[in-house]
Amino acid sequence: MPLSEPMLTARDVHRHFEGLHAVDGVSIEVMPGRITGLIGPNGAGKSTLMAVLAGTLPASSGTVIFQGEDITRMPAYQRARRGLVRTFQLPSEFAQLTVLENLMVAAPDNRGESLLGALLGKRYWMPDEERLVAQARGLLKRFGMSAKESDYAGTLSGGQKRLVEIMRALMLRPRLLLLDEPMSGVHPSIVDEIAGYLETLRDEGLTILMVEHELHMVDRLCDPVIVMAQGRVIGQGGMAALRKQREIVEAYLVG
Repeated sequence: MPLSEPMLTARDVHRHFEGLHAVDGVSIEVMPGRITGLIGPNGAGKSTLMAVLAGTLPASSGTVIFQGEDITRMPAYQRARRGLVRTFQLPSEFAQLTVLENLMVAAPDNRGESLLGALLGKRYWMPDEERLVAQARGLLKRFGMSAKESDYAGTLSGGQKRLVEIMRALMLRPRLLLLDEPMSGVHPSIVDEIAGYLETLRDEGLTILMVEHELHMVDRLCDPVIVMAQGRVIGQGGMAALRKQREIVEAYLVG
C-alpha cells in the first residue's frame, strides 16, 4: 500500500441505539505509520466508533475500508486476522491466568488448540508452541515484564495490565492497532513509559488510532488529531491548530 493512501477509511458511518445517534455520519481516514488521536468529551461516540471499526459492533449504515478492502460486514475475528486489532477502555486481562498465558491466548493459529492437534499429540504442536512462547517472551522482555511472566494477571497494577493488553494485541501482529484510552487508570510514573513504547512501535511502522483523554499525551504522540462531539467529527488536524478553533475549545478543550 502506498504511504500516501489511508490504511483505514470510514465513510459516513452511523451507529444508532434505539433512537440514540451514538455515531452520526462520521468520516475519517487513518494514514499509515502514524499515531492518529481521537478525542472528545464523554459521550462523544469515540468508543462506539472504535467498536464499529473493530467489528465488535455493526454499523447501522456507512462503509469501513481497511487496506483497500470493504470490511463493513466482516466480523471482528476476521478483521483481526487481517491486522486490525483493538484494545479496550477497561482492562480485560484473564485474571486467573499467568501473564505469559494471557499472551499465549491471543496467539493466532496455535496448532495445540485445534482438534487435529489434540488427536496428533505433542509432537505435532510442540514446535508451534515453542515458537509462540518465544514470541511472547520477546514481548515481555521488550516491555520490561519478564519478571512477571509467571504472575497471575489479576495481581498486576493498572499500568502493568495495560502493558499486558498491548502485548496481547501485538501477539496478533497487527497492521493497525486501535487503542481505547491506554493511559486510563495508569499511575503517572508509568504513563511516560507506555508513551515511549507507543512511539517506538510507530517508528517501526505500526499504525495506531488512539482514543485518549490525557491531552499532554495527545500533544506528544498524535498527528493528526480527530475531535468528536455528539457523535460527529467537529475538527481534525494538529493540536496547536485545534486549540484555536472556538467550537472545539468550547466542546472539549476548555481548561
